Amino acid sequence: MKHQGIALATLALAALTTGLASAAEKAGDKPAADKPAMEKCFGVALAGKNDCKAGAGTSCAGTSKVDYQGNSWKNVPAGTCVSIKTPKGMGSLMAKS
Repeated sequence: MKHQGIALATLALAALTTGLASAAEKAGDKPAADKPAMEKCFGVALAGKNDCKAGAGTSCAGTSKVDYQGNSWKNVPAGTCVSIKTPKGMGSLMAKS
């Protein structure tokens, strides 16, 4: 009877470990080192394509009203923001008025 309890506990532990590994694979989580560094870049998003914060009267992602709205931002790879050229000027790391 004692061996049966140990066998069941071992089987349960193996199932739990396998389940956790499978869940992590399905989630597609990458270690932080594999994810590229990103930064907020203001004034580069097209209307309705911002990632968040589009000024007064808006809530978040997809709420900018005009192309290149200065107070809305888009996540871009770190170090690229200020080199993005738009018809209204360059991208900015700070909100434009």
